[in-house]
Amino acid sequence: MNSNTSSWNAFQVVLKENLVLTLFRDEYILLHEDYQLYVLPRILESKKMAKYGRTKQKEADLEYSVAKQVERMISEVHEQALLSCDAIHCERRILLKQEIGRMVLFFTDQPSLLAPNIQMVFSALALAQSEVLWYFQHVGIASSKTKAARIIPVEIDPNDPTIGFLLDGMDRLCCLVRKYIAAIRGYALSYLSSCGGRIRFLLGTPGMVALDLDATLKGIFQRIVQHLENIPKPRRELRKDWLSVLMIVTSSRSSINIRHLEKATVSTGKEGLLSEGNAAYNWSRCVDELETQLSKYGSLKKLYFYHQHLTTVFRNTMFGPEGRPQHCCAWLGVASSFPECASSIVPEEVTKIGRDAVLYVESLVESIMGGLEGLINILDSEGGFGSLEMQLLPEQAANLMNLTSRISVPSAKSPKVAYGFQLPGYESYPENDNSIKMLEAAMQRLTNLCSIMNDMEPICVLNHVFVLREYMRDCILGNFKRRLLTVLKTDNDLQRPSVLESLIRRHTAIVHLAEQHISMDLTQGIRVVRCLLYTCLRNKQSSTLDQLLKPCATGMLKTLSRMSLSVNDLRELKAFVRIFGTYGVDRLDRMMKEHTAALLNCIDTSLRANRENLEADAGSMHSGDRIETEAIIKQIVDMDTMVGFCIQAGQAIAFDSLLAEAAGSVLEEGAPLVHSLLAGVAKHLPNDIPEKKEIRRMRRVANSVNVVGDHDSEWVRSILEEVGGASDGSWNLLPYLFTTFMTSTIWNTTAFNVDTGGLSNNIHCLARCICSVIAGSGFVRLEREYQQKQSLSNGHVTETFDAETQNRLSAETSIKSTMQLFIKFSAGIILESWNESNRSHLVAKLIFLDQLCEISPYLPRSSLESHVPYAILRSVYSQYYSKSLTPLALLSLSPRHSPAMSLAHASPALKQPHGDSTPQSSVNDSGYFKASSTHGQDQYDTENGSIRSTDIKHRNVRRSGPLDYSLSRKTKFVEGSTSSSTGPSPLPRFAVSSYVSWILNKENDFLLLVSARSPVQWAGDWKCSKRRMIQWAGDLD
Repeated sequence: MNSNTSSWNAFQVVLKENLVLTLFRDEYILLHEDYQLYVLPRILESKKMAKYGRTKQKEADLEYSVAKQVERMISEVHEQALLSCDAIHCERRILLKQEIGRMVLFFTDQPSLLAPNIQMVFSALALAQSEVLWYFQHVGIASSKTKAARIIPVEIDPNDPTIGFLLDGMDRLCCLVRKYIAAIRGYALSYLSSCGGRIRFLLGTPGMVALDLDATLKGIFQRIVQHLENIPKPRRELRKDWLSVLMIVTSSRSSINIRHLEKATVSTGKEGLLSEGNAAYNWSRCVDELETQLSKYGSLKKLYFYHQHLTTVFRNTMFGPEGRPQHCCAWLGVASSFPECASSIVPEEVTKIGRDAVLYVESLVESIMGGLEGLINILDSEGGFGSLEMQLLPEQAANLMNLTSRISVPSAKSPKVAYGFQLPGYESYPENDNSIKMLEAAMQRLTNLCSIMNDMEPICVLNHVFVLREYMRDCILGNFKRRLLTVLKTDNDLQRPSVLESLIRRHTAIVHLAEQHISMDLTQGIRVVRCLLYTCLRNKQSSTLDQLLKPCATGMLKTLSRMSLSVNDLRELKAFVRIFGTYGVDRLDRMMKEHTAALLNCIDTSLRANRENLEADAGSMHSGDRIETEAIIKQIVDMDTMVGFCIQAGQAIAFDSLLAEAAGSVLEEGAPLVHSLLAGVAKHLPNDIPEKKEIRRMRRVANSVNVVGDHDSEWVRSILEEVGGASDGSWNLLPYLFTTFMTSTIWNTTAFNVDTGGLSNNIHCLARCICSVIAGSGFVRLEREYQQKQSLSNGHVTETFDAETQNRLSAETSIKSTMQLFIKFSAGIILESWNESNRSHLVAKLIFLDQLCEISPYLPRSSLESHVPYAILRSVYSQYYSKSLTPLALLSLSPRHSPAMSLAHASPALKQPHGDSTPQSSVNDSGYFKASSTHGQDQYDTENGSIRSTDIKHRNVRRSGPLDYSLSRKTKFVEGSTSSSTGPSPLPRFAVSSYVSWILNKENDFLLLVSARSPVQWAGDWKCSKRRMIQWAGDLD
């Protein structure tokens, strides 16, 4: 060792930079431990022997000093290897990362220079291969120190990002070589062609002549020159002859060694003979064995034995700060060479290694897709694109405006607002740059990753082919589907449809951003995902979305009943329609129909169970026997329960009406021609009874988008036709059953809400139920009567078209008569049940009847005025809508401020003796479902025209509020009044004060829940029973 310093230096470098020595595959030996175990004892023994023989011979002294020096160096190198081997290789990996990166950029820009420098490329590939293998060979290695008898683990960083850069650099260099392989071979052939003349010239130089080569060497050199001059012939003989020359000149038996050849030709000023021969050897290999050399220096098949560590390092570095999306190709491409490690003599290895390679690729693909989803979710979060959305809820915007107005002097720091909202201009502050940078980095990584995977070639592992584009497409669409199902619900409640639509639109924008870098149609995939969900609705499958729609419908009904502004202005339902489309609307409508059908069945059951009592009640009402009526009503079974069911039915009817209006608005926005077509067809549908199937189907389609005049009755009619309801004669008693609801205990806790225009307990929904059920059942019953007559006549229908039209008009007239009958008896029960001890419910009931007359298309507003003077309702609304500090209370107050006293002040006090309390009316009540009297019919036709042409036409038009004091109203009211009020009145009866003007100006703010409209100006002369007026005046006095 002492005589050969270069050998000792090489030995020292190997020990200093390595801890293990690989023997075969992943089998290795611990280099330093084996030196300490086998080599060091020999050195100590030699040292001991030299010490004892130092006095006898001089050579022993030299041997002793060498042994001592070697012992010290082995110990020092071991210490240095434990401390610095990883740092040395880490610096080398960083250098290779930079140099290979430069080489890739250089040769990509200048591919013509790749062929002359192919040997340098192979050297870089070999060095990078060595460093990558060294990294994984030393992961988890622990070395022991003999002196301390302890194990010291080697610090190998599992998060080293340079591994990804080296793998990517090697892969890109190999791709460049494969791309320009023909050019490299052409350059190699041209070099070999010119190399023959140079070698012939060097062989004739004076130095070579002076060497006096033997015949063997001369013959070999001549054959080499002939091979080079006969290119392109087989070059294998050329390489064999050159190797023969090297073996001869490096042999100790030869008189001419390798140094002689170099010195004999180097004086020419050109490359020596040895350099030219080596170059010819290497370039001949580039012609014949270029693929072999590339696979040798660029292959990483040995990484199979460390594939678990490979997966761990990938997951730790791929999506880290220094990870790059383009490295995915290199990490996945490594698996293609794994099966090459299998031995041909062990067939089981092919299956095992192939399976491991497939699992490795699947694991990496799963990690890559997880990272892709993570990037999409980052952009889809509130800190991503959500922070760029400028839309706020109304309450959030109001709160932000209030907080902004309080800040007069801008602070030096970024303004912070409670409730999580930032003040305007917060983006310009330096401390807020990180969020913008994070968003930009996420967008850059997403687009790069999509672009790289789109351009990546398929990964082939044995008979498995992995196409990253397909995995990416499934990942993006699967994430969209999961996101769609996730955002339907929040932690404690259902998500608002408008917010849900915004979230879906934001996620779709991210998908479109990724789609710009993918040669695939993701928009069509999104449509497929949504259509699959719609198909689940259409097929009535018990899917997750179907399970979510049930509480969605219930939640929207509750929201509707609470008069939520988000539902009242239809924005939420429009967003729902845009999200779930026609299938979602149909499915939700079907749910509401099933729920309403069950409630209508309860009404049918109640009619059947109480038929005898209701017949007796009808007789007592017509006869005017008040005491008997009260006694019979007390015998009605489960009245409060039925009231609750009818309120629920009214909620369902109101909700479906809003749903149809929303569907119609969305249809008009998206397909105005289709909406216009439906609206035009609906106006010209024949009114025959019975209707043909095609006409009925078209009417239902038009009703589903709210282009039919009376949506509610048509909807209830369709339900009754589907379930076969209203088929019993007990349905003749329906108005009397509804009349008994006026005595329910639910009125004791009912009050009018000025802000919403509705009544507490959702009792206003009862009015919608009564109007719709009476009208719908009337059409169904008349159609069934017509079908029975047709069956009795053996199918020979002799009625003309005019007769059929008359059937429709007779049905409408019958419905009007039934509604008037209900108003008459309900008003009588309300007014007769009032007394000094029980008066708190009177105002709520009167407002209820007023709202019912206003929403019904079959009743003129004068119907209620025939039983309740308008002066009473005017006084009630005046007190509610005034700015008085003493509004009407829910429970009874003092006599001066009670609702009853207010009614007394507002009503015309006719001082007449008390008479019979039986209510009288001008409406003909001789029988149920009979046409009205001539006077009533004339009044109906004169005041309102036909129901279809006037009432239905104006039903959806916003009309005047409850305090519409026009000139005609005041004139008619003065003529009808015969006396003035007695006692001080809290509000002058005929004064149009400032609060009246304010209410008229703020008319749109007072929306009724059921109808979304306020009462209209009443038509006709108001009439009231003198005896009832006398009774009220006497009681109030």
